[in-house]
Amino acid sequence: MTLQNKNTLKKQIAPYEKSTTKESVWQLMNTIVPFIALWYLAYISLSVSYWLALIPIVIAAGFLVRIFIIFHDCTHYSFFKSRRLNRIVGTAMGVITLFPFEKWGREHSIHHATSGNLDKRGVGDIWTLTIDEYMKAPLRTKIGYRFYRNPIVMLGLGPIFQFLLKNRFNRKDAKMKERLNTYLTNILLVVIVGLLVWALGWQSFLLVQGSVFLLAGSAGIWLFYIQHTFEDSYFEVDKEWEYVKAAVEGSSYYKLPKVIQFLTGNIGFHHVHHLSPRVPNYKLEKAHEHTPPLQNVPTITLATSLKSLRFRLWDEKNKTFVSFRDVKRLAKKRVSVQVKPEV
Repeated sequence: MTLQNKNTLKKQIAPYEKSTTKESVWQLMNTIVPFIALWYLAYISLSVSYWLALIPIVIAAGFLVRIFIIFHDCTHYSFFKSRRLNRIVGTAMGVITLFPFEKWGREHSIHHATSGNLDKRGVGDIWTLTIDEYMKAPLRTKIGYRFYRNPIVMLGLGPIFQFLLKNRFNRKDAKMKERLNTYLTNILLVVIVGLLVWALGWQSFLLVQGSVFLLAGSAGIWLFYIQHTFEDSYFEVDKEWEYVKAAVEGSSYYKLPKVIQFLTGNIGFHHVHHLSPRVPNYKLEKAHEHTPPLQNVPTITLATSLKSLRFRLWDEKNKTFVSFRDVKRLAKKRVSVQVKPEV
């Protein structure tokens, strides 16, 4: 991609970078109101059976993902024109989704600035090793990496560790503003959860909120995983890394059914979002449709995305993700070549 093409692409997407207050307020209403209604419906359904309650629980989990997308936009200051309003709404949405606004906003901005950069991994991203790094790693690192990348661990234990536990603590070098926001989020969580437990009982609260949280958390981690872990993704060393290429080649276009696209706040247009985080989620689809170069990016569907579960390591030589089984085959091939007797 030439410099001229990059500049043209940025100009083409610029008109979509401004939020619209009316659309933002409407999205808040058509997200928060249904979520509360579904949550309450799940609660009263418990009097019949948990299996009946599971229907509104699943749908409520989808709306919780949508709430997170609003929170996510606020951390980019793209949901409202006012930075102050983004902070207020973002902090409120962060309480609902268990994410401190300032803490996650900082980590996520680093993710955007370093996504696909092999020399700047480790903040706000999925732990990814190259084949050579894995082969040279000590046994305990290999075991830890395999455990981390296991789908059951990543999608099951991942939400509990990352969202419920890790988000409650500040990093050591966090500034006071970030620390105070985390404290505020935690205090509000304690108050709200305490009131709900007092009013509804801890069993009912745990059955509904615990189920909604686990389903939404797993979906959220899956979305983040699949948006950067697909066969021909983009990873380069720092001196060869390019922001625009990382955005359009290293972020997928996850083509989802319209209902799921609605619940996930258009985040499937992840290539557009990484190219310009200033585009609010409700304008991502328009930006994609009216910017021809963005329609020629890596595209995955629900069906084709499932094969990404086997991707574990980045092959620097062939510029592709591979599985642990692929690495074993490569290792055996290398050994057979080395021991093959000369004729």
